[in-house]
Amino acid sequence: MWLVTRLAPAGTFSFSGQLLLASMLLLAAGLVGLASVGHFRRAGTTVNPLSPERASRLVSGGVYCLSRNPMYLALLLALLAWGAWLGNAIALLVVPVFVYAMDRLQIAPEERALEALFGEAYMAYRRKVRRWL
Repeated sequence: MWLVTRLAPAGTFSFSGQLLLASMLLLAAGLVGLASVGHFRRAGTTVNPLSPERASRLVSGGVYCLSRNPMYLALLLALLAWGAWLGNAIALLVVPVFVYAMDRLQIAPEERALEALFGEAYMAYRRKVRRWL
């Protein structure tokens, strides 16, 4: 996003409350991220996204009642905060690319691993809670 902002300065914008919006999004990202990692730690399961097959428990409480992927949601909120702070509309086009890449390259394989590990319990959770929000 920073590079896009530098390469496409014509997309720059500013508005009253821009810093406040960026700060609030970053605060939300931090709170969601810390809460989601905390739930995994308390459950004694891995937070390593590269080895979902090592998960020892299905975590479905706390922030996981609202999103199946609050850690990725936290990253998305941080990216939106950075985009708001940078103030470049063209740089914000990175956001849908991030969501698409996370959905296809990270979340889909994780979901297959969790289904293999936890079976119907995971499928019931998946039917109840949305992927992002």
